[in-house]
Amino acid sequence: MSYRIEEKYFIDNYQILDFKKFLFSRSAKKIFDSRVIKSLYFDNKKNEMYKDSIEGIVPRKKIRIRNYPNEKNIKFYLETKISSVEGRYKKRQEIDEKNFHKLNEIGILDGQYGQCLPKVYVIYNREYFKIESDRFTIDTNIQYQLYSDNVVRNESSSIVELKTSNFKNIDRLSENFPFHKTRYSKYCNAIDKCFYKSI
Repeated sequence: MSYRIEEKYFIDNYQILDFKKFLFSRSAKKIFDSRVIKSLYFDNKKNEMYKDSIEGIVPRKKIRIRNYPNEKNIKFYLETKISSVEGRYKKRQEIDEKNFHKLNEIGILDGQYGQCLPKVYVIYNREYFKIESDRFTIDTNIQYQLYSDNVVRNESSSIVELKTSNFKNIDRLSENFPFHKTRYSKYCNAIDKCFYKSI
């Protein structure tokens, strides 16, 4: 099991070009084509995954089914993101479309949170960059949608995420870094904008 360190930066949309200039000034390379990501997040009736994330409780999880809707052969991936005292890691398994629809109907039984049902979709465009062994992703055009309706809520900002396995790399990259890191969760923002503001 490999733990990873994640730092997130909440950036106004008009600053994205400035951020890319900063990356390229550090010899960043684009490593994949950009693509649309669509994730369906699950939680129990009390929204305890949301609450644990807001409060920073460990251990905690996020459970989602992810796909890439613009690809020719759409595949579905059941993912569990786990935050523990030791660090963060992700479990991922491919599922077929039949199982995707089945889990939408009956939910997912989790040992920590019990029965978890589909709550919200999060949809966005992601770009991928690398500086040496460290990976950056830039997420733009972020949209939230309740599983139970068709109303789309737009996020006004973008998210940059640094993924590394070395704390020293964060310190090095943060030197003269023109943006500020933040605690941010797309799932929590989706719940804030879709669920709690709709009841």
